[in-house]
Amino acid sequence: MGSKTSSSTRAKPFIFFLLFLSSSLFFTVLTFRPKPNLINTHGLQHQAKISNGFNLIANEFKGKNVKVGLVNIVGDRIEATYRLLGLSESKTETVKVRFDHVSKDLTWRDFFPERIDEDEKWAPPKCPEILLPRKEDYEDLDVVIARTPCDKVKENKGIRDVFRLQVNLVVANLVVRNGWISPDVNRTVYAVFIGSCEPMVEIFRCDDLVMHQGDHWVYKPELRRLKQKVLMPFGSCQLAPSYAQTGQEVWRNFMSESGQQKHSITLHHHKKAYATVLHSSEAYVCGAIALAQSIIQSNSTKDLVLLADHSISSKSIRGLRAAGWKIKRIKRIRNPFAKKGSYNEWNYSKLRVWQLIEYDKVIFIDADLLVLKNIDKFFVHPQVSAATNNMMIFNSGVMVIEPSLCTFKELLSKSFKLESYNGGEQGFLNEAFTWWHRLPTKLNQLKIFDESNNEKHEIAEDSYTMQYLGLKPWMCYKDYDCNWDKLDHHQFASDSAHKRWWQVFEAMPKYLQPYCGLTKEMDARIRKWRGMARRASLADGHWRIKVEDPRQHHFVDYLRDANS
Repeated sequence: MGSKTSSSTRAKPFIFFLLFLSSSLFFTVLTFRPKPNLINTHGLQHQAKISNGFNLIANEFKGKNVKVGLVNIVGDRIEATYRLLGLSESKTETVKVRFDHVSKDLTWRDFFPERIDEDEKWAPPKCPEILLPRKEDYEDLDVVIARTPCDKVKENKGIRDVFRLQVNLVVANLVVRNGWISPDVNRTVYAVFIGSCEPMVEIFRCDDLVMHQGDHWVYKPELRRLKQKVLMPFGSCQLAPSYAQTGQEVWRNFMSESGQQKHSITLHHHKKAYATVLHSSEAYVCGAIALAQSIIQSNSTKDLVLLADHSISSKSIRGLRAAGWKIKRIKRIRNPFAKKGSYNEWNYSKLRVWQLIEYDKVIFIDADLLVLKNIDKFFVHPQVSAATNNMMIFNSGVMVIEPSLCTFKELLSKSFKLESYNGGEQGFLNEAFTWWHRLPTKLNQLKIFDESNNEKHEIAEDSYTMQYLGLKPWMCYKDYDCNWDKLDHHQFASDSAHKRWWQVFEAMPKYLQPYCGLTKEMDARIRKWRGMARRASLADGHWRIKVEDPRQHHFVDYLRDANS
């Protein structure tokens, strides 16, 4: 009896403890509010954007008569689209936009030829014909609604469909022609696309997207940028015209009877910058220093911005900053299709240039290029403008881009879907931006030669830049281009190009020159190749040159190798 009483007495505190714990847990559950995670926050922001889009459109057309142009919509019911936009059928006038469809015989390749007569010595290059509707037939439009052709969409490829291009250009032209009153006076015209695939991001910017729900995409375009797009050639079949922002444009199907231009574009002065990226290695630190100095020596006054990951040491950062670069530290971006440890594993870091939103335009330049004369005038061109690489492909070593955070996010998203033709960022960008604008080849002159008509591999005097393919000048002796020492590198060898690089080196401040020093390993490799060239008695005879480069006597130990 005494033991039972003792057990009961000991159990009571334990029971009270359990009751207290249960009530505490119950109170905690009632008062708990989970913190929104990143995904939930993004979802709320997306819903807010859709809601704001509805409100914007509803307020824009509230109580007004609205005129709608329909493009590529045949027999489709669009009542649901009208309801989505808040349009009243009783106050909406609908017109069908008629235009002759582009010939089915034309392919993307016809609009992006490998070569054109850039100098126009014989006759200006011409693009195949894409007919657009006449302005006078479709005036006072408030909304242009189009069905996007999505027949040729592939999961892992960019879209190269000529009819899709035509539909996007028809919409863009109608929006600009109805919205552009004067450089300072515009009226709002919305562009609405219906389809399972998005409109062309090269023409309709994600920054102008006010609503996206299901298969509906609604844009309120910035007319200044969109007008420049409609003035561009249909492809790279012509050089991108420099008159696109200087008030000398010629409107397609938009001329007065006397042939005089009816409108002009005011040149907008926004911040512009040259940019390059260094990541994963210090191999191109010297190249980036020389690039900055070459731009400065060309008398450019634009900002110079260098994006560097944390593999670039503080010592190198000091040199780069002293050379003229504004430094921004970045996290590098992995190429999702590259093998671990490969040369192209992190070259998607170039996408970071789209984050430079403090600038309206950026000319990106790879760090193994040299600017030979001022290229500031090319800032007038829109995104993406670049020199051709091969057929439908542009070379991403020099390109005009327009920074945008939403474009950056879209590129990151697409990087896991679109396959690169060459495994690198150039191949990816060519799938992300299939419609681009051709700049002169001399703006991105590749140091590569064939033996047919230029035995000495002389570079053209009127080249704007030089991209140093093969072994880089700072990896050779000053005395000659060491690409001559390797038979399989002769296509990259050029004494005149080598000389131009070292002229920039000699003109830069003395305190920058040590950043272009030789390591013992680099010197040993050059000597090895010279010996092999001597034993093979290579016909060019560069191995006979007496080397006087003082760097061979004062090695550095902080640079890494570069061979591509």
